[in-house]
Amino acid sequence: MKKILVATEKPFAKEAIAAIRKVVEDAGYTLALLEKYTSKTELCNSIADADALIIRSDIVDKEVVEAAKNLKIVVRAGAGYDNIDLEACTKHGIVAMNTPGQNSNAVAELAFGMMLYMARGGFDGGTGTELRGKTLGIHGYGNVGRYIGKIALGFGMKTYAFRRTSMDEIIKAEGIIPLSKAEDIYKNCQYVTLHIPANEQTKKSINYDLLSLMPKGATLVNTARKEIIDEESLLKMFAERPDFKYLSDIEPACKAEIIEKYSKRYFFTPKKMGAQTLEANNNAGIAAAQQIIDFFEKGDVRFKVN
Repeated sequence: MKKILVATEKPFAKEAIAAIRKVVEDAGYTLALLEKYTSKTELCNSIADADALIIRSDIVDKEVVEAAKNLKIVVRAGAGYDNIDLEACTKHGIVAMNTPGQNSNAVAELAFGMMLYMARGGFDGGTGTELRGKTLGIHGYGNVGRYIGKIALGFGMKTYAFRRTSMDEIIKAEGIIPLSKAEDIYKNCQYVTLHIPANEQTKKSINYDLLSLMPKGATLVNTARKEIIDEESLLKMFAERPDFKYLSDIEPACKAEIIEKYSKRYFFTPKKMGAQTLEANNNAGIAAAQQIIDFFEKGDVRFKVN
């Protein structure tokens, strides 16, 4: 009987675990849990006899991979997978997957929640602004970006999108204005929301050259990855542009300086929480479990990332 390990430093909700367990046990497999662990040693010990692994933001590096003697597949319950050492997985014959789209609505709603919070001055009782009639740029028109677009149109925002691989006709059909260059997003939009992965091409790519193009009343929203921001540029924007605001689901390394100098021009969630909804927990966890079953039973590698 195959063993599927769910290893989560930040556990799934109880309802999600119940749903995952049903998928796993209905297929005749065994489910094991490692929750709130505090060391890599615990993870390595627990994974030693697992055939499959489900994680969230947990790190699966070379050491973890080498400890997993029976492992055939690891699934990241979420879209980003930069926490998995893909090279090590490939070397050891382990398939790595993500669950694209399962957290998308939750992330999109968080992005808008942060925008509303900042537009209304942190709900401090003062006079704020409205989102209606403002310009919004979606940098990265994937699963999350498409949900962002739908919500933005509901708010009455003039909405633009840039995607590195063109899908202009689809973007237009969804009521969004496609742009051919990333720079055009920043030139045209008071609000820019980031939905790109962290890789060698994108790390520190959100820099001063782009940010300085933004019009008056600029607000940058990051629910993607910390690494895509050039933090020197971020601090330069804060210093030079009193109108600039930064909202992030990932606390920057320069957080202390921003808090000290730029009151009411930032908001950071206490931990990454784009996917922290009951629905997203259920969706991503169930999808991860089902992908593992389909992999073993049908050889399905549709969401393979290595």
